[in-house]
Amino acid sequence: MIIRKLFVPLSEQIFKTHNDMANLRNLKKEIDYRLEEVVFDCDMAICFQPSKEKEVFEVMQEAVAVRNDLFTKANNPAEPHNRSLVRKHFAALRVEMVEAYDKLFEKLSKINEAKK
Repeated sequence: MIIRKLFVPLSEQIFKTHNDMANLRNLKKEIDYRLEEVVFDCDMAICFQPSKEKEVFEVMQEAVAVRNDLFTKANNPAEPHNRSLVRKHFAALRVEMVEAYDKLFEKLSKINEAKK
């Protein structure tokens, strides 16, 4: 079971308002919001299955690394003075963010499903 599916409508409502604009501030908020979702789910997994703390902690570390990588890419677009390219860069970055965090949620779900 992927817990993140419960929170998708709320996050889409919060961040959908400026989805078509190249707004760096909102993109960073969305990246941090998704990181908080992963960390919260990891904390809950550790509470319910303390024997898998090491594996869950690795997912948390990977989530922080993904967040740092996304922030670096968000702060350094290829052509910062060309608005059209910046919008395309942010759109591609949003897609990359969703895919990366989805992989982390799937990884966490597999850890929780495994019997130990």
